[in-house]
Amino acid sequence: MLKILLVDDHEVVRLGLKSLLARYPEFEVVAEASSADEAIELAERYKPDVVVMDIRLPGKSGIEATREIVDQEGETKVIILTSYADDDLLFDAIAAGASGYVLKQIDSKELLNALERIGRGEALLDPAVTQKVFKRMREGALKAEQEAFGALTEQELKVLGLVAQGKRNKEIASDVYLSEKTVRNYVSSILSKLSLSTRSEAAAYAVRHHINKYLQIEE
Repeated sequence: MLKILLVDDHEVVRLGLKSLLARYPEFEVVAEASSADEAIELAERYKPDVVVMDIRLPGKSGIEATREIVDQEGETKVIILTSYADDDLLFDAIAAGASGYVLKQIDSKELLNALERIGRGEALLDPAVTQKVFKRMREGALKAEQEAFGALTEQELKVLGLVAQGKRNKEIASDVYLSEKTVRNYVSSILSKLSLSTRSEAAAYAVRHHINKYLQIEE
């Protein structure tokens, strides 16, 4: 049996959820809260398996309550049940430790399934917001790649690409028509700008951030 804590500042919403869950013996509503502070207190007292959390609450937000509950009650899972398909709220909820994020438009069968899955330790996002997560992740990954080499000059980028191929300074000097001393200076500058210590670290960094996307390097 899953022990459930309901958190919503609207009594009608809590009554509706409680009435729904009362039909199924695998769920037990152990407590209800109308504010974040009350939710935190009741989570500590009742140790629920799952907290059904609204975001918009008087005083602290549901996001803040989620963070505190997850921090203090390691086994308790939180699922956000909200009317807001907001990008920032979604990512704030995930960062706070929420295991699920579903919209109140969800039908009863899907909600029950969501609670069961969260109770089993799975993570769950409403299909209406899943694409937003993937889009933000793709944008974040692209931005990170673009920024990975942002501090390097074009020549340093070219030298780093050759370092990533395993070439030594003498070989690089020949390839880019520079003196070996100049190449050494470029390598030192690259390590400093990227906060790396060794050539092998620089090579691994270059490969990890897909340097070949930014260079036309002969294999």
